[in-house]
Amino acid sequence: MKTFIRAAEIWTPTPDKSRLRFLDGFYGPLDQFREITQQMTFGFDEGLPGKAWARRHPVILKEFSNSYFMRTEAAKAAGLTCGMALPVFSGDELKAVLVLFCGDDEAHVGAIELWHNNSDESYEMKLVEGYYGTAEMFEFNSRHTHFPRGFGLPGRVWKKNMPLIMKDLLRSTAFLRWQDAVEVGINRGIGIPYTSTAADSWIFVLLSARDTPIARRFEIWIPNGETGALTFDSGDCDQNTSLAEDYRQTSIAKGDGTIGKVWRDEVPAINARLADDSSAPAKSAIAAGLGMSITLPVLDERGLKAVVAWYL
Repeated sequence: MKTFIRAAEIWTPTPDKSRLRFLDGFYGPLDQFREITQQMTFGFDEGLPGKAWARRHPVILKEFSNSYFMRTEAAKAAGLTCGMALPVFSGDELKAVLVLFCGDDEAHVGAIELWHNNSDESYEMKLVEGYYGTAEMFEFNSRHTHFPRGFGLPGRVWKKNMPLIMKDLLRSTAFLRWQDAVEVGINRGIGIPYTSTAADSWIFVLLSARDTPIARRFEIWIPNGETGALTFDSGDCDQNTSLAEDYRQTSIAKGDGTIGKVWRDEVPAINARLADDSSAPAKSAIAAGLGMSITLPVLDERGLKAVVAWYL
């Protein structure tokens, strides 16, 4: 099965905090792009990782040529056409930048979007940028849609100020673009909140389609103040519809499996071999036929709000 995201990588600050260096990545068969990438570093506001560092919110870059992107020829040779960078800040400290890459072909449907509200200027969320593959009508309508607080996926994430999964979008009237989603087969999504200033709210949205999925499973885990562990908040999986029941007695300690390590380190993780992870979420994912995960900590000035994981 082809996936909407073709490659993913993680960048972390050097010991002196002056540059970003390669930590880990998943590239599938794109060995040459990996080799070039591993030799690089990025300064503040330099390249795609550095740009997310400087802006303090996610960045979507739809065109590499004649841009600040620094691996254009290598990306073109690998068939990559679009990149997204998600910075992870703990207060003012940059912990890491997660970078995702997509590539165009004739059967490449899904959506990765960045929505924004400045409370001094508007009461609605507006699309800053989005990548939709070949879902041209869905893209057109999205660019002409605004969301008040509490409406649609971006508006509901904005109101809750927490990650939020929307299931079965083909039948969900809470997803205000559901009719357009039906046309292209988009069936699940997740929104992740970012706050860069007191007035600016950003929502990063992943919308996954059946034939070229971003993920076959999404999970959100949140800290439990009473137990001092992470507990399951919500999830959606195409092979297991009883995640809430399966995880009812599950808790994750700091350092336990990929999710626990992301909580402990406050750094994203790419696990290309779930079989090496003995934690309950990894075992559940393997039982559902899933082999890899991308895990992201969601932080604010007070610390960890949630851990978001998606699986293929």
